Order: sequence, then C-alpha cells, then structure tokens
Amino acid sequence: MKIGNIEAGTPILLGPMAGVTDWAFRTVCAELGATVTITEMVSSRALVYKDKKSAALLRKNSGSICGAQIFGNDPQIMAQGARLALEISGCDFIDINMGCPMPKIANSGDGCGLMRTPELAGQIVTAVREAVDVPVTVKCRLGWDKGNINVLDFTKRMEDCGAAMVTVHGRTRSMLYSGVADWDTITKVKQQLSIPVIANGDIVSGETALKCLKRTGADGIMIGRATFGDPWIFAGAQAALKGDPIPERPALRHRVDVAIRQFELAREDKGEHIACLEARKHFAWYLRGVSHSSYYKTQISAISKMEDIYRIAEGIRRDLV
Repeated sequence: MKIGNIEAGTPILLGPMAGVTDWAFRTVCAELGATVTITEMVSSRALVYKDKKSAALLRKNSGSICGAQIFGNDPQIMAQGARLALEISGCDFIDINMGCPMPKIANSGDGCGLMRTPELAGQIVTAVREAVDVPVTVKCRLGWDKGNINVLDFTKRMEDCGAAMVTVHGRTRSMLYSGVADWDTITKVKQQLSIPVIANGDIVSGETALKCLKRTGADGIMIGRATFGDPWIFAGAQAALKGDPIPERPALRHRVDVAIRQFELAREDKGEHIACLEARKHFAWYLRGVSHSSYYKTQISAISKMEDIYRIAEGIRRDLV
C-alpha cells in the first residue's frame, strides 16, 4: 500500500502515545521492526505560539517512515501548525489526532471531540492538506460513545476531504481503553473506502496482528500499549504476516541491553535528568513478568541519574538472568 505517494508495503505502525513514543523509543521500535512511527501528539496552537517543549517532541527518527501528529480544532491554526511541524521535523507525513479520548483533550473539542463535529473535522483535513506538500492522515475511534458510533460516515468524509489514510481504534471515546476492540466495524470502514485503512486495538502479539489483519481486511495494523517494555512485538508481527515462525522474546540480558540503549538515546535527546525520570516507567515495563523483580522495580522508581540505571542493570544481570 501507499500513504499518499509513500510506498509502505504492509505497514506495522507504532501508535502515537503521549509520554511514551518519544524519539528514543521510536528509534528502538524502528530498529526492531516498526515500519511506520508517529510522534507524540503536539498541540498545533502551541507550535504557532513557538512553544519550545512542543517543538522538541517532533524530532524525526530514522529507520522507518515517520509521521508528525498534531491536534487542535481550528482549521487555520491546524494548517499553520502542520506547516511548522513539517518544517521542524522533516517528517514524511502529517497525522491529525481525532481519537484521543482523554477528557482534557476530547471535552475541549480536540482529539476524539472532533468526531462530534464531522463538518469541522473535514474542514481541518482540507486546510491541512492544502497547507503541506506531504500526505495527511487521520487517526480516530468508532465514535463518542455507544449511542453515537459514526465512524463510517466520519471516515468517508475524511477521505472526501483529502485524507491519504485513516487509522481506526476499535473503541469509542467513552470506552477509553476498556472492553474489547470492535474489529468488525473496522472491516466495514475498510469495505467502503478506497484509501488505506489501519486497524488499531487489542493487537498484543504476532498472532493477534495476523488475526486482526485477516479479520478486518485492513491494509496494516497499529500497535499501541502492547509495546510498553516490548518493542520485540514488531518482530513477532513481521514474522506472523510473512508466515514465518514467531520468534521468542529475547533473553532478559538482551532486553536489559535494549532498555539501556533506549535510555542513552533519551539522554542524548533530552538531557540526563529528564531521561532518567522518564526511564522509571519504561524500565519497570521492561521487567513486566520477570520473577523476583520487585526489589529492582523499587530501585527503578528512584532513578535520578544514568549511574543508577547502569547499577540496576548490572544487578538484574547478576541476580535475575
């Protein structure tokens, strides 16, 4: 498939997640099989107001097709924000967030709130498409709640307004991340559109990646929270889609090595202090399911410098491997 004019094969996407998919994590995921990555969502208004912290989120990673995701509800501000995001990042496409369910975003009319105003959402896609010379894509949900599932009409409008691809998370805004993703409705979205459709939701392994792709007929899959501490899920998905045996998760020693590489990249990107604070959650995720790791998880919660990370990693290698 193509994202606009970009050859993408059968894409396996790393979902954009605030506070998670920074440059370091995206780089690691791209190295391990994510063929498309997308930045954390960035406020278009913050970009227009020259907010340096927002701009810093847009660093493009190597190793994959990389999109910059923006959010907002003003077509002209979104157009300006898209131009700035592209200028800052040099990314391959612009993704518009119309799926974030968090109250402070959605209740303000941003993110999934745009699914309640389809005409405005269409105006935003048109304005952004006219403002940049790269493909414009949309990520959305099924609708606001169970009584307002409008994804079929909504995604058709997005296509008509010039979106080059849509990603559909198979839950409503009110579900947040609970319940079961509705892949059957994603199937209906795929059947009615001529642009690529990416399926998202409840893809937690290579096996479920293949199952979702077969069930929905989607052009690709997006993996989100299942990547926490497990960037190797992309290798499993790659193998499953090719019909190859799904590789086992690497040994703990190797997983720790990859974690350290991620934190060193984060230090390069953000400085040691911020990288170490954020490493607390990521390092704990890398130890999910590891027996007798509670002692080290307690130490991880107090990480403040890279020396702490190296010391804890050495202890894990010595005691848990």
